Amino acid sequence: MEFWNSLLTEKSWKILQELNKKYKFILIGGWAIYLWTKNQKSQDIDIIVNIKELQKLKQENLIKNDRLKKYEIKIEEIDVDIYVEYFSKLAIPVEDIKKYSSKIEGFHVVAPELLLVLKQGAFLDRKNSLKGEKDKLDILSLLFFIELEYKKYYSILKNYKLEYYLDDLISLVLNFQDYPIFSLSPRNFKLKKKPIIGKLKKI
Repeated sequence: MEFWNSLLTEKSWKILQELNKKYKFILIGGWAIYLWTKNQKSQDIDIIVNIKELQKLKQENLIKNDRLKKYEIKIEEIDVDIYVEYFSKLAIPVEDIKKYSSKIEGFHVVAPELLLVLKQGAFLDRKNSLKGEKDKLDILSLLFFIELEYKKYYSILKNYKLEYYLDDLISLVLNFQDYPIFSLSPRNFKLKKKPIIGKLKKI
């Protein structure tokens, strides 16, 4: 079951592929999580660029959003959010994120442990919204569908004084009930959830 309308996610994916041919960026957000987990496609596109690449993006009707400390492009119904070093504010400083990137299917993508931290930051900012609900599914996708390095996750939290994210994550997993969206039976959900809680509490 998909959270977003499939016509919009397919359009977003095509736009992302075209941007990847023209510009250098690191992919974060929902599409990065999809590339790791193959679960829950994204509608919005979230990327990190350096100043040089930002200059090139000006040909795409780039808009500066001072309030949210990011740049934006709208291509048809798809929002592209662009985060820039020394300007944008994410849970982790943007200039540090490139240290945690990998390459998947031709995209530079943030490592899953750092993605989890970034997604938690996004979720805390908008938990009572539709996008917040998608953030929650993205967080659970990372936990349920790939093997995370939990010590690496916690070392990132410690480096940036975000240790309280761990308790928030445990609470999120314990209270999550929307498992049918992942095509999980109650039993399979329980089998996935129990070891994750155990590993998080052991950190």
